[in-house]
Amino acid sequence: MVPSRDAELPHLAADEPVFTRSAAAFLRRLAEDNTREFFTAHRDEYDQAIRVPLEALLAHAEERWGTGRVMRPNRDVRFSTDKSPYRLSASMWAGGGAGGVYLQLGRSGLEVGGGLYEPSRDQLARGRAVIARGGPAADALREAVDALVEAGFELAGPPLATAPRGYPRDHPQIDLLRLTRYAALRHRKASATLAEIDATWDAVAPLCDWVDRHVGPATDRR
Repeated sequence: MVPSRDAELPHLAADEPVFTRSAAAFLRRLAEDNTREFFTAHRDEYDQAIRVPLEALLAHAEERWGTGRVMRPNRDVRFSTDKSPYRLSASMWAGGGAGGVYLQLGRSGLEVGGGLYEPSRDQLARGRAVIARGGPAADALREAVDALVEAGFELAGPPLATAPRGYPRDHPQIDLLRLTRYAALRHRKASATLAEIDATWDAVAPLCDWVDRHVGPATDRR
């Protein structure tokens, strides 16, 4: 059972790293011995180096971005040929609307960003309809995406190879119409401070706002 985070979370100082070197080191060791025996024997190390700071970061993020969660370390192996029981990364997200912010700790560093990562069919349909109409709403997405790319972010997920069904290939907003996710990520060092993480989340705020305003929550999860 995962312990409650109430009254156990450390204070995160803005000018200090959220994670110590032992966090990425644990994930590298887990990659070499991804077994329940190893994880159980080193559960305290995982809790101290990864779970507790990640829970503290989530509590910090929820103050601005809304309710979220820390992803479980266990993999769902029911339909996978890879039966490794544990993820080789640790992640969290927070968001009170359709959009939200995200952080993933991996063996080589952090991925930090936000937006809408797994849009449903109806969300994509609404987003594309807004883009196709043009005007201020489409311009707002263009400005948000261009600013993020210029700042060194990567747009999440590969775009469609061609125009989505029902839209012409020569549409003036074809690059935005081909997006399959309305989200962006930036790579950070594992030693990134809370202030650096917050600044990265601040940068994706216009994209999150656009998703909340023009896409909205999912109604179709097929």
